[in-house]
Amino acid sequence: MTSAALRSRAWKLLEMVTTPLLPSDYLDLISPLRAGADLRGRIEAVQPETGDAATVVIRPGRGWRGHTAGQYMRIGVDVDGVRLWRAYSVTSPTNRQDGRVTITVKAIPDGKVSNYLVRRAKPGTLIQLDQPTGDFVLPQAKPAKVLFLTAGSGITPVMGMLRDIEFDDVVMVHCAPQPQDVIFRNELHDLVADRKLRLTEVHTDTDGMLDIARLDEIVPDWADREAWACGPAGLLDAAEGHWSVHGVPERLHTERFRPGIVVAGGDGGEVTFSATGRTVDADGATPLLDVGEEAGVLMPSGCRMGICFGCVTPLKAGAVRDLRTGEITEAEPGVLIQTCVSAAAGPCDIER
Repeated sequence: MTSAALRSRAWKLLEMVTTPLLPSDYLDLISPLRAGADLRGRIEAVQPETGDAATVVIRPGRGWRGHTAGQYMRIGVDVDGVRLWRAYSVTSPTNRQDGRVTITVKAIPDGKVSNYLVRRAKPGTLIQLDQPTGDFVLPQAKPAKVLFLTAGSGITPVMGMLRDIEFDDVVMVHCAPQPQDVIFRNELHDLVADRKLRLTEVHTDTDGMLDIARLDEIVPDWADREAWACGPAGLLDAAEGHWSVHGVPERLHTERFRPGIVVAGGDGGEVTFSATGRTVDADGATPLLDVGEEAGVLMPSGCRMGICFGCVTPLKAGAVRDLRTGEITEAEPGVLIQTCVSAAAGPCDIER
């Protein structure tokens, strides 16, 4: 008998002994980060960055394939007995010597996962991981001149790029309410002191919101630079318009964390997840992906921005509203919706 056949017989015997659990269930307890297991990570440290932001250091399992600077990954966290999935940019360099990866999280009001990670997560906590993805990345050939335009937590994917590559000529314009709200501020100013970065901070509490036309004054050669922008929708909309008006839209690369929300009065309703038998009330502004996760329903997803179609689900009954456009989709045979950018527009039934 071959060694492979012997291993197969031994595994079947183990399955008989450990029923109703499987041998892999016990291995998960002993070695959850082993090769061949579902991809997980172990939180090893939570390092404060600002009053409401922290960097989470994660040891990924052996199935981790690595990332490209600027990409994000989805993590699954158990919060109060419910597994919730969120996407965060990877902020560590690709060649970190200890093999750990980091995400930097800003706690948002009523954000269950972000507040858990910033304020409650402890070293030793196991989390689920997806492989990194996203095309907000640098080209293979290093650009000669670079502009980073960021605001708030939009600085996180850009920090991954700055830590990964030493640029010859790089300028950053970053917006935050006050100096103490600038994530990575000490590290950024160290780069400035070493003449590896030119930085302009716009403190919106005192300076007001950035007028995109000020780029002519702040970065006179902005149109000659390859630019990466990440932040609130208003900033990105203004940037895309500005680059288009000046005839250089191909030089601007943007990353949007969330779609813009269009809400009309009277929306919302009872949402039924027919496959799991869950029924919950939902407003007209919360994506059905979030509604399902809050209700403990397994909701597949990817980018959460309507781009990757990882969350596509049949709409069995009722109607939903596209949060980007306001368009209403009504149920009929074969209709699929993207739960990450759709909200209830009255009672509806989702096949989950």
